Amino acid sequence: MQFPSSLLENAVAEFSKLPGIGKKTALRLVLHLLKQDPEHASRFGEAIVKMRQEIKFCKRCFNISDTDTCGICSNPLRKQDTICVVENIRDVIAIESTQQFSGTYHVLGGVISPLDGVGPDQLNIESLVKRVGTEGTRELIFALNPNIQGDTTIYYIQKKLQPFPVNITTIARGISFGGELEYADEMTLARSIANRLPVEKYVGK
Repeated sequence: MQFPSSLLENAVAEFSKLPGIGKKTALRLVLHLLKQDPEHASRFGEAIVKMRQEIKFCKRCFNISDTDTCGICSNPLRKQDTICVVENIRDVIAIESTQQFSGTYHVLGGVISPLDGVGPDQLNIESLVKRVGTEGTRELIFALNPNIQGDTTIYYIQKKLQPFPVNITTIARGISFGGELEYADEMTLARSIANRLPVEKYVGK
């Protein structure tokens, strides 16, 4: 692809680094920005830079936040003794969109996957165990993707939590094995949350 301007080419190259964005789509986005007034383009750029520089991660659950503690953890109306364990922040957004969960979250930052070089020490597992041990957690809900890596992670954490009197459940498998939470429709995800079952029925058998 030939470009009449190196500035245009550089902008297209940066946009095309985004997931799911090819060179043609990147070019269309850049040309769209060129049609806008300079103030619009400046606001767009400033929003991205400000987000990257100032965004925080909740010290309690590792969700993204504007402050040290996210709005979910600091909300007195949420059930603080109920924790939904998810792989990433996209899963928090997906579950929140169902409006079926009123507890808090814990973002692991991934799942155990030896083939990919990801072990338990690289995830937010110890902080989860500490939360359960110090916060009087009554229920812990696993909402991990239904695949081998997700089940391995559930099994590992379940073993770590055996000393604590916490009710451990997992979302009902309305989502097919091997599926991705972020791509599930809201009705399926909502039913999975509402119909959660004891984790022993799915893991460790």
